[in-house]
Amino acid sequence: MKFVFVLLWLIRLLPMAVIGAIAWLGGTLAWMLARERRRVGMINLRLCFPDMPRRERQRLVRANFRHMIRLALEYGVVWWSSARRLRRLVEIKNLHYVTDLLDRGENVILFYPHFVGFELCVYALNQYIPLVSVYAHQKNEALDAQIYRGRQRYNNAFIVSRQEGLRTIIKAMRRDHAPFLYLPDQDYGPRDSVFVKFFGVETATITGMSRISGLARAHVVPAIARRVGNHCELEFYPPWENYPSSDVEADTLRMNQFLEQRILETPDQYFWLHKRFKTRPNGQPRFY
Repeated sequence: MKFVFVLLWLIRLLPMAVIGAIAWLGGTLAWMLARERRRVGMINLRLCFPDMPRRERQRLVRANFRHMIRLALEYGVVWWSSARRLRRLVEIKNLHYVTDLLDRGENVILFYPHFVGFELCVYALNQYIPLVSVYAHQKNEALDAQIYRGRQRYNNAFIVSRQEGLRTIIKAMRRDHAPFLYLPDQDYGPRDSVFVKFFGVETATITGMSRISGLARAHVVPAIARRVGNHCELEFYPPWENYPSSDVEADTLRMNQFLEQRILETPDQYFWLHKRFKTRPNGQPRFY
């Protein structure tokens, strides 16, 4: 692992265009060799876009591999490059949707789905506002320590273990007056999930955003991280009105529907290599 860290430290010295070129080659190689992940991506796209030609699905998954390799290579940039460089690499749009609420003393949840620019963007964002986030520990101790240390590099992030539950998250939001950066758009298993449509597929989706929003009396502000050439763009959207409602399933479906629209804008930049449809309703066959 030390060799990997040294390699990432050296890569961050390169221009972003060169990092992109390395990622293009590495992603192409990963597409050819990582058979199982390629299969997962193709299944996900077939389920979400059944009318899409197979060749187009292959093109999207191949592009997704390149984006994911670039995301991995950029960890050196987010961990060790200067704060100034990160600010130059990320254009933040409409941050006022968040700061206006914070200035009024309101609690905020940032709905932050898994797009490939999410690491670079959040390190730039954390220079402007404090953040509360949930952390899942890694099996490798050295990697776990580095990720945790990296997220704390500005002394402006409050990390909550996934095992600690909602009460700890809400307490951190209220104590530090910091938005909760929430990524609830993956398959976390049947616990605390409901099955709602995602691109027409019954999908196990956690209900945490609706529940936390209600308990913390927090406004939900979506934030989408996009890659634009060798830079990234972090766009905030207006706070959701009438959220949460009295219907948790309707709230969860609303989240998925919003995400669908953003995916359609940059379909190659979503995390398609994740087994999003792993958990199935009782009696339904597995996809993977």
